[in-house]
Amino acid sequence: MGFALARSLQEAGLAPRIAVFDPVAERCTLFERELTGVTVAGDAGTVCRDAEATFLAVKPQDVQAATAAAAGSDALIISILAGVSLADLGARLPRARLVRVMPNTPCLVGAMAAGYAAAEGVGSGDRALVTRLLAAAGVAIEVPEEQLDAVTGLSGSGPAYFARFIEWLSAAGVQQGLAPDVAAALSVQTALGTALLMQRQEMAPAALVDMVSSPGGTTVAGRRELEAGAVQAALERTVAAATARSRELGA
Repeated sequence: MGFALARSLQEAGLAPRIAVFDPVAERCTLFERELTGVTVAGDAGTVCRDAEATFLAVKPQDVQAATAAAAGSDALIISILAGVSLADLGARLPRARLVRVMPNTPCLVGAMAAGYAAAEGVGSGDRALVTRLLAAAGVAIEVPEEQLDAVTGLSGSGPAYFARFIEWLSAAGVQQGLAPDVAAALSVQTALGTALLMQRQEMAPAALVDMVSSPGGTTVAGRRELEAGAVQAALERTVAAATARSRELGA
């Protein structure tokens, strides 16, 4: 995820120079091989000292090792560590200006949907910079930190829900006689096209439903089954369960 963010920043022209540190040498080699202007630093403290903004992108269990060398830094540090609170980060990095981000896997293709929260002491200039940096990889919306668990349940875990729905839609097409590869391609493109149409036209979901639903037509017949199947209630339970688990892991 850290590499995907770096690549998005560089493609947007926001990071002509990148300093990277990772105790696993192969990860640093990836940055050097795939990106330009990369310097491999000797420790995390060096990265923080030289950077306009630093992304902390390690597994939560590695947070102590990752932050030890930067404990005295006053840098702007953007953490993508799942479940590690601003208070916890602040205890390890007491002088840093801290921002916590919950990205999702479409970051890998520059289509991230993220929520982020800033600690006290992060000023408007830092916030503007964070927004600009994250926008290079998709959409990022500032929320209170206590809402990041809900962001996790919705957009953090959401790609898995959409992927499962596409899988089921494709299987339904196969049941109606389509070849598996045809059904899969049509299902993926339908999902992509629907999202792009809503985004580019700033269209509410209900408006698109009405647009496609000709009276007495095929969509109305299909919707009748879909909406009778308690899918909405199941989805509400799905997001609630993921949000609750995010809170448990954070605790």
